[in-house]
Amino acid sequence: MTPVIDYILDLELFNLQNVNTHMNPNRITPIALAALVAVAVSCGPRDNPTPQAPQEPISNSVVSPPPDAPDNDAFDAHLKTVESRAPEGFTVVPEPPFVVIGDETPAQVASRARGTVRWTVKMLRQDFFAKDPSEIIDIWLFKDDISYRHHAQTLFGDNPDTPYGYYSAADRALVMNISTGGGTLVHELVHPFMRANFPECPAWFDEGMGSLYEQSAGRDGHIVGLTNWRLAGLKQAITGGEVPSFEVLTSTTDIQFYDRDPGTNYGQARYLCLYLQEKGLLVPYYHEFVANHDGDPTGYKTLMRVLDVKDMAQFKKEWESWVMSLSFP
Repeated sequence: MTPVIDYILDLELFNLQNVNTHMNPNRITPIALAALVAVAVSCGPRDNPTPQAPQEPISNSVVSPPPDAPDNDAFDAHLKTVESRAPEGFTVVPEPPFVVIGDETPAQVASRARGTVRWTVKMLRQDFFAKDPSEIIDIWLFKDDISYRHHAQTLFGDNPDTPYGYYSAADRALVMNISTGGGTLVHELVHPFMRANFPECPAWFDEGMGSLYEQSAGRDGHIVGLTNWRLAGLKQAITGGEVPSFEVLTSTTDIQFYDRDPGTNYGQARYLCLYLQEKGLLVPYYHEFVANHDGDPTGYKTLMRVLDVKDMAQFKKEWESWVMSLSFP
């Protein structure tokens, strides 16, 4: 019988345990990298992490590109620029169409690139996205809050208003405090693919999809979202009768969704996507929404059609009962 959940991506996809190598710390060879990633996969979810021994600072490391990486002059030129810009002690891992840069150990940075990023991209391509982002995006993974805030300021001139991470459009960079977990990284990976494949996507669905995978897993060879910390707030809003109709949610503009959020937008959008997923309707809904966007820019009519529902007020009551039956953790 196939396990329902293969592995979880909430806090950290891979946990390297008892890795003892005698490699040059300034460069990971492809063979050594493969061995490290194999060990990471064998360790499974981070339920009982093994503490890492402190390591001395190292000079910049560059991990070899994957064997199937495209021969792209622009990517190679960009990679050299990143390598020259990365502060001392950072590891640079090419993972087209991304470059992953981090100040954890080379093995940890490599496992996040070859594990979290590669796996997520593969799963998203498989079910949703036919095209890669047209731009090369850097993923900066800082090991703790001090490193995150220091380097956000020194590298990008930013003072983050979130402890987790953010996307800098001007720098084409994901800037992450990876100590808070891999969920934000997976969330942010959705957005550049959505921009490339569905540029007209409204904020409610873009953020619904991104937040769906903040806590995710593999199930039968596909990525699936799981319940997460947003559930408690949504349940409280349902109990208080504060959740708007789905017609209201889907009609929100970017300003209304982000700046005038009554506190329910993210949770409602996420758990609508989770409901569609659990009914086997999320993938069909995405593709039908894309195909019918000109005639249904909010996605509301497409939602009714995919759900095969005419009375959305009654559906909302049923959806709220379903949400109230969920639990986390």
